[in-house]
Amino acid sequence: MSNYRKALVTAAIGALALAPLAACSSNDSSTSAPAPAAATSAQPDPAAQVDNLSGVSTAVALDPGFTGALTTLGLTPGVVGTATLADGSVSFPITGGNVKYWEPGTVDPYVQGEIMHDGSGLSLAAPGTTVELTDFTIDPGTSLLTGDVSVNGASAATDVVLFDLNGRTLKPLQTGPNDTAILQGTEVKMSADAAGLLNETFKTDAVTPGLLVGVATITIATK
Repeated sequence: MSNYRKALVTAAIGALALAPLAACSSNDSSTSAPAPAAATSAQPDPAAQVDNLSGVSTAVALDPGFTGALTTLGLTPGVVGTATLADGSVSFPITGGNVKYWEPGTVDPYVQGEIMHDGSGLSLAAPGTTVELTDFTIDPGTSLLTGDVSVNGASAATDVVLFDLNGRTLKPLQTGPNDTAILQGTEVKMSADAAGLLNETFKTDAVTPGLLVGVATITIATK
């Protein structure tokens, strides 16, 4: 890795309270047999990791196509719990999880772990019916966002895939103010499961899998 790229990774991670992984030590042997070739292809250690996430938020800038579809269906978006909605962006506080980060190109996917958002969510309301999507967990390794679904206060599904994530649009890791790191640019799209549930609940076929919901900005506290 060039000095420039080393500096880029270090700057992007900022002042992370990260625990570097110890390198595996060589195992003494009484024979002179060479080490298995597979050992040379082992996954490299992450450049950094955060074992216990404690904030701050995942914000999704809602796509006009999504909000337009809601208007056509007569649905009003809202928030649940600690989520906020302002200026066309909905934000969910990060409540826990962990993240490992590799230099891009060394491991695929190069961001892995889980990012939890307990106690918040998104609501979609029509006269007489309110659907709440809550307690999101982002798995950047599988590019999925799971969560729970309730209809008029009654549980309809738990730990179901709500949104598919397109990490190919992710921008390079950035540093933010107040000891934060920022991952921006992931597209959030309606999953087949969520589309089917919403269509069934609101008696429509207008919600399509793959509908672009918006673009996510994940900001994590590094201290």
